[in-house]
Formats: sequence, C-alpha cells, structure tokens
Amino acid sequence: MPQSRPTHPEIRVAVAGLGRRIATVIRHFAAAAPGVRLVGFVDPSPFGRRSLEKAGLDVGIAYTDVDDMLAATRPDLLMVGSPNHLHLTHIRAGLQAGIRVFSEKPVVRTEEETWALLDLLQTHGADRLLVGLVLRSSPLVRKVLTYLPRLGTLISMEGNETLPAEHGAFLMRDWRRASAHGGSFLLDKCCHDFDLYTLFAGARAKRVASFGGRRIFTEENRSLGRLKYESGDPAYTLWRAGWNGGTDTFGPDGDVVDHQTALIEFENGVQLSFHANTHAGLPQRRWYLVGTEGTLEADLVSNCLTFRDALARHAPETATVEGDPLEHYGSDPAMGRDLAAHLLNDQAFPVDVTDAIIAGLTVMAADRAMATGSIVDCTTMWERLAPLLR
Repeated sequence: MPQSRPTHPEIRVAVAGLGRRIATVIRHFAAAAPGVRLVGFVDPSPFGRRSLEKAGLDVGIAYTDVDDMLAATRPDLLMVGSPNHLHLTHIRAGLQAGIRVFSEKPVVRTEEETWALLDLLQTHGADRLLVGLVLRSSPLVRKVLTYLPRLGTLISMEGNETLPAEHGAFLMRDWRRASAHGGSFLLDKCCHDFDLYTLFAGARAKRVASFGGRRIFTEENRSLGRLKYESGDPAYTLWRAGWNGGTDTFGPDGDVVDHQTALIEFENGVQLSFHANTHAGLPQRRWYLVGTEGTLEADLVSNCLTFRDALARHAPETATVEGDPLEHYGSDPAMGRDLAAHLLNDQAFPVDVTDAIIAGLTVMAADRAMATGSIVDCTTMWERLAPLLR
C-alpha cells in the first residue's frame, strides 16, 4: 500500500517590499515551515525575487498596491521588507486589514512614527506585530544568556560593531545612505545590538550621550576609491546596492554618519560604552560584560565566548557555536525556525514589538544626543510608552 506524503499546514504569505533581506528571511522561514506559500508581493524593483525563485519558491502575483493585494489574497501573514520609511504605512495596512504582520527591523524610523505605531498597537493589539530583530535568535546570544547569572551583578559592558570596508561602502551607496529612507546609520544597522544591551542589562536606558560623524566616505578620501585588490577588482564595489542605489561611494549624496560612539547609563546603574565604524580591517561584533562575580567576552564574528570568574586563577572557559557569518552568524536559519514554531505551534517568539520599540527609541536618543551635543534623559520617552509596557 503506497504511503501518503506528509502534509504541512499552509501559511499564506504576502510581501510588501521584496528586497534581498526579506527574501533571506522568507527562504529560512519556508525551510522550517514547508507549507509557506507566497500569494503576492508589491515591489516595483523586487531585488529578492531571484533568490526565492532559485530556492524553488514561487513569489506569487505582482500587485501595485498593498491594500489591493491584501484584499485579493487575504494572507495569514504580511511580511514587510520595504525600505524603512515605508514600514509604518505597510504595517498599518496589514493591521487595519486584520492580518498579522512581520516587519524587518527597525520597526519604524523616527520618534513620531513610534508614537503613531503605539496608537496602532493599542487599537489592534501588540501581539499582531512581529519584528525581525534577528540577533535574538543567534546561537551565541542564547549561549551568553546561560552565562549571565554567573556574572553576579552586572556593572558595566562594552559593545561594538566594526564593519569591513566593503560593507561600509555598500551602506554609502544603498538606499540606507539617506536618512529620509533608512533613518540613521545607528538605527538601521545597530538597533538589534541595542536590543541585546537592554536584554543583558535587564533595564531600559536612563541617560545617553553620543558622538559621531562622517569622516571616512568623504570627498577628501576619494583617492581610496581608486584602490584595487590583488585580483584586480576595484575596491568598494563588491557589494551590489539595491533599490535606489547610487554609484558614488565617496560623494555627497548620503547624509548618514560612518562612525559613531555612545555611552549609556541604564535605569539599574549598568553602564555601556559602544563603538561603531564602517571601515574596519578587523571586523568585530563584540560584547565585554563585567560583573561582581565574573567577566564574559563574546564576538559574533568568531562565534566564540570566553568566561572567567573574577577571582579565578585557572584558564578561562571558552565555548564556540556554529553559524555562518553570511547568515547573521547562524541567526537567519534560527529565526526562520523560531518564526515557524511561533506561527505553527504557538511557541514564544524570542522578541516582541515592545522590545523592538525600546531598542529603536534608545538609538533615537543616542542620535539626538549626537545631534545636539547633550546628554539625553530617556524618562519622558518611557512615560509616553507606558501604555505598551503595562
């Protein structure tokens, strides 16, 4: 008697903004949930279409309007992968249509958009929106969380994200080079890092100071753009820009910074120093946490962790986790599994929209501190967010 093929619950997915990033998310989501079916997308330049079709996924019908697509397809999930300035519009469309939404990070781009999102969530429910803060699914982050109790009381921590030059050059040519589209550099690139610092600290930011600028990808350094690799390939061109991409890495077209530092005092007294740079010969995404009983260092680039008791005389403990650096250090497939488990089995997703909003507002406070040359007190932000924190 022939065996029947296993069936998988169908998840109908519509996409607003079919870029390369959301295509990666969908690919890993579909690998974990084979019943995923793409029913339609809206994107005049769907840069992510090719990778999905290469993976054997039909992208569905092309629409020109998100509301029309949702009315025609009635999906189970709307996945928002559009440029950041469109997130709020597309999230609103999904929630008002009664459809659950997954949005790429950052969830919104400005403080004003944050308060508009808060109104939407109070009307439709915070559980209707998921946010792809992918590092919450990182195997290394999960390992770090098992060590946190051994630190004792956390006193201070360092964090960084120092990008290789080709990655930095991509940001200066891609749509993210303009804050009108992407928000700030720190928001677009590092908001999920600040989500982790809030998680590690166990408290929200209280006061924030920040400094930064644009001193790398400038007219003064245009001569760097003439450099070539030993292979003969021109430098600063290896990463292809997406929608609204430019060609001048060192030109005046963009307004985001290319390096930034921040100091944060959290509500429980924990302190953070953070450093970001877009032109590093030694890339890192590292955390260094010091507590009353132990110290931990971990770097996502190497996926290695080191721990030692404060008074230990023995060699430090070390641990390594598996993960492809090109897949957010193993976070992309892990988030695909987390999303499938949440939607199919009602398991808790590693992060909720409140966490995403807190991370975004923390970064926005840092950007405001940088712009004004002041120390920003976050108290009024958290008071305004109180309805979501209850």
